[in-house]
Amino acid sequence: MITGVIGITLWTDNLDVMFDFYHDVVGLPLHARHDDFIAFEFGGFREFRFNLGLHGEVQGESRDPYRVMANFGVDDINEAYRRMSSQGAEFIRPPEQEHWGGWVATFKDPDGNILQLLQLP
Repeated sequence: MITGVIGITLWTDNLDVMFDFYHDVVGLPLHARHDDFIAFEFGGFREFRFNLGLHGEVQGESRDPYRVMANFGVDDINEAYRRMSSQGAEFIRPPEQEHWGGWVATFKDPDGNILQLLQLP
């Protein structure tokens, strides 16, 4: 029986650049770093990890960046947008309020994966 989602892994051939982006620009706190795999703590929950790893079958930018989209929860989407933008994050959608009351901003990582910031109402 599945009891929940305990992690997400993005595979890459560009681990150092991806680490710098997710650690320095997005601001995820490091849990563990190895030569071919990096785990970030996410939201203070020790049960959930956001991971980056080297994979021999992954090369270059994401070929289908819209297929899977992680959403990072934030308390202040405008502050997160300003901070990340000032550090070079490429946003393809600035913060906008959705009809259901939450706020969404969409950005790319160095491999071209599409991700979102999400502020709940």
